[in-house]
Amino acid sequence: MIEKLTYLIKRYAFFLISLEILLIIYLFHPAIAIKTFESASSSFIQMLVVLPPIMILLGLIDVWVARETLMKYMGNDSGIIGIFLAMAIGSIAAGPMYAAFPFTAVLIKKGVKFSNVIIFMNAWCVTKISTLLFEISALGYKFTIARLIIDIPGVIIMGYLVYHLMGKDELTKLYDSYYEI
Repeated sequence: MIEKLTYLIKRYAFFLISLEILLIIYLFHPAIAIKTFESASSSFIQMLVVLPPIMILLGLIDVWVARETLMKYMGNDSGIIGIFLAMAIGSIAAGPMYAAFPFTAVLIKKGVKFSNVIIFMNAWCVTKISTLLFEISALGYKFTIARLIIDIPGVIIMGYLVYHLMGKDELTKLYDSYYEI
């Protein structure tokens, strides 16, 4: 029982410390604490609206797309096709960045090359079509195209840089932990 409690405290330490800080702020500045709580509550509700459809979609992808298929097109021997697919999937994605993390877990579970996983995550952040359309309307197409010319190679370089900086043991441990699930 004590081990389980210790595990829960360690796992939720950041949340518990944040809650304690919020309570201390409440003692000295109740208005700031209430505003902070309202903002956090709003973000939490937004997350609850976004995540369930994404989880359903991920469940369907997990069942419908065979591991061998993803490994063929995005695995270790995928080459430029894997890079293109990672960029394309990340670019057509919808939703906030935190929605990419469950999808990333599915990619790792299916054996996608780690550099392609990182490329996917970076593409989700910087080349998402919905964001590009807003950027064109707000900053103009010249700026958007110039940024893309810089960002697309940067996304690919970052994917391979992170892949090579990760030790083989760390990558093996990461992939093995997902295969056990």
